[in-house]
Amino acid sequence: MKVFVVIPCYKVSKHILPLIQKIGPEVERIIAVDDFCPEGTGHLLQAQCQDPRLKVIFNERNMGVGGSVMTGYKEALLAGADIVVKIDGDGQMDPALIADFVEPIVAGRADYTKGNRFYNLENIQTMPMKRLFGNAILSLMTKLSSGYWDLFDPTNGYTAIHLKVARQLPFGKISSRYFFESDMLFRLNILRAVVEDVPMDAIYGNEVSNLKIRKIFGEFLHKHFRNSFKRVFYNYYLRDMSLASLELPIGLVMFLFGTAYGLYYWLLSVRTGLMSSSGSVMLSATTLILGLQFILAFLAYDINSVPKIALHPKIRGA
Repeated sequence: MKVFVVIPCYKVSKHILPLIQKIGPEVERIIAVDDFCPEGTGHLLQAQCQDPRLKVIFNERNMGVGGSVMTGYKEALLAGADIVVKIDGDGQMDPALIADFVEPIVAGRADYTKGNRFYNLENIQTMPMKRLFGNAILSLMTKLSSGYWDLFDPTNGYTAIHLKVARQLPFGKISSRYFFESDMLFRLNILRAVVEDVPMDAIYGNEVSNLKIRKIFGEFLHKHFRNSFKRVFYNYYLRDMSLASLELPIGLVMFLFGTAYGLYYWLLSVRTGLMSSSGSVMLSATTLILGLQFILAFLAYDINSVPKIALHPKIRGA
């Protein structure tokens, strides 16, 4: 299979040349996308990089990491690639691992692979505590919105995809900036593509991350909630219906009713000084507990519904 590498380039002029030198012969072409970089990374590559596999593309405006990756995917599609690996240009991703990301796709086990820096507990100790905590929160939100409950480290940008699957993605709808990796997982779940984590080490040098968790938390929360609603509605009410399709709405109604009913009588008791009747307490507790059980049953069904059969072998054509 023809393996291409896409590298979004924005303020990575200090790291990009050594990175490309480490990319092995298993890669047929390297596509560097200069995302309107103020450091002129694309021009630097054209002037100093002698690798014949390199092609530099310039975005006329800053499109974000997602927009740059989509630009690279489109170029790879036109050039006849089979698999595209995306790595960042800041030196945090070891090109020696490219074969590890490609192997599950070549073997037919996965359609998309992504890095996971949390496999090795010893290496986690090198990760800054803020990043560790932020990734844990983002991972939980991504599990809910994407439906890939077996994955972790959702913002990891070291990925590989089979181009048959990439061709099915709505490029124009995928988030173009920091939410790109999480949105990709949501789109892949809608296609029922198989995604596999690949263990990798966390590498931190003197580069400065542009991702600030506290600045994007609200945006991520909103988009994860939106994607969660879309995924559940499409998978459980439009494309298919199952017992889980009934468990979720029944559980939510009962849980909300039990909570609201109990809160009302608790506030009434506080205001009047009179104890609530045992019947009111039982009704509130029973509906709340039953509602929670229905919700947990839905989640158990959803967790067991993670796609397990790769999509790309079943897609006809190039």
